[in-house]
Amino acid sequence: MKLAGYHKGKGDDFVLKMDYENLQDFETVYISKVFTKTKCDDKILLLPNVKYGGTGFFYANAPSLPYEVEHAVPDYLLYDGYVQAQLDKGIKPTTLKCFTDYSIGFLTRGCFRRCEFCVNKRYSRCVAHSPIAEFYDSSRKKIMLLDDNILAYPGWRRLMEELCAIGRPFTFKQGVDLRLINMDFIRLINQAKYDSELFFAFDDVADSPIIESKLSMFREHSDKPVKMYIFCGYGRNDIYDNDFWLADIESIFQRLAIIGKYQAMPYLMRHEKYLDSPFAGLYKAIATYCNYGGIFKVISFSQFCENELNNSKNKENPCSRWRYYADFVRQYPHFETRFFSMRNWIPASAAKFNKEAESP
Repeated sequence: MKLAGYHKGKGDDFVLKMDYENLQDFETVYISKVFTKTKCDDKILLLPNVKYGGTGFFYANAPSLPYEVEHAVPDYLLYDGYVQAQLDKGIKPTTLKCFTDYSIGFLTRGCFRRCEFCVNKRYSRCVAHSPIAEFYDSSRKKIMLLDDNILAYPGWRRLMEELCAIGRPFTFKQGVDLRLINMDFIRLINQAKYDSELFFAFDDVADSPIIESKLSMFREHSDKPVKMYIFCGYGRNDIYDNDFWLADIESIFQRLAIIGKYQAMPYLMRHEKYLDSPFAGLYKAIATYCNYGGIFKVISFSQFCENELNNSKNKENPCSRWRYYADFVRQYPHFETRFFSMRNWIPASAAKFNKEAESP
């Protein structure tokens, strides 16, 4: 959208190309790729009129857009044809709301954490990037921020106050660093027209003390819905033996117990290395349990898998999720009693909420 906005501002014709046909007819073709596993014919990248970029091609070393492009006003009409084509296929409008409802941009860029698995690990700090006015379109109902770690920026309070003053619902789509929240943040979030859940991350079970402390503080003063990314399947020492996989699965359920205690919902984020695990099927079953339909709220993982068995039409050959679970429990029965049978969710009525949180 920034490329389109920049070129249209120069008077150029610009279209969203949905295929690789007739690329020679264009003066310049831009190809973007987000994920490394997305396929793209290398021969196309050698064409003299093709420019390509994005983390899918370069991962953590993706080159930045030129300044004048990066700070161009996005062309929010670029995807209109795509949206209409999807609607004509019967796709529900709500699934296309990112294209239709939101002003989208970065207020800040960067993060000081330098997590080794992250595409932002080349950064060492968070800096101001764009003023809201640069990408805010008053005709759009909501605002979506893609900031890497806004709370790492010293001026985050001012930015959030500006967001609240606009009066539009907004969301931090990439999440907020729970380890950095304080009472000022909770006060502003309570005042804001916040859109959807607050996304936090719980990447490492070693962070349990600070994560639980911050969740407790947040829940003491806010009933905003919370969803937490649970990162798994990644070995920080690059050793992927059986002990690693067992410890990793154990850490998932240790984290689920903590976030359920504070009425947060999980979203399991699996590093692609999990596919090399002898328990890859179990990871898939846990992801279904965590990520879909609020199942996590009402039953344990064991109950979820037993329901899968009961719903199988062929009991002699039940669904794969039950088989993965049953095979694992046969090998490691202690997981059943220590983790899989846990009811993680604590009813909200047990929490103390005080929406009138004050700054200390």
